[in-house]
Amino acid sequence: MLTTILGYVGLACVLCLAGIGSCLGTTIAANTAEGALKTAPEMSSSYMILSAMPATQGLYGFVAFLFWPKDIAAMEASGLIYFGVGIAAGIVCLFSAIRQGQVCANGILGISQGHNVRTNTMIYAALPEFYAILALVACLMI
Repeated sequence: MLTTILGYVGLACVLCLAGIGSCLGTTIAANTAEGALKTAPEMSSSYMILSAMPATQGLYGFVAFLFWPKDIAAMEASGLIYFGVGIAAGIVCLFSAIRQGQVCANGILGISQGHNVRTNTMIYAALPEFYAILALVACLMI
């Protein structure tokens, strides 16, 4: 019974922590974009693209949630595994999204100051996302 409950907690953590991370990451970048609009409003499409990048971690958590079995027999047999992987993947996605939002915020600030850094920022922002992708792959492998 306890392993079943822990399995469902892990399932909830992968979804919730990844979603919270995306929420925080996108608002970090979007807050900077709001300020940047006052300086260079003509670059709003670049701000929007970079602000949306941290949203992908929430999608990874949702995909992991969808693909995991939710029946009681699977949770009884492997509940501790689902708990451990769910907590770990959720935390990775949480921090990945927050850090990606910070990278994107810095890129938005650079763009608003007249620097051509959108492409470079997207490349730098893809680096923390790589770990969220690895967390998703770990979730799908169990």
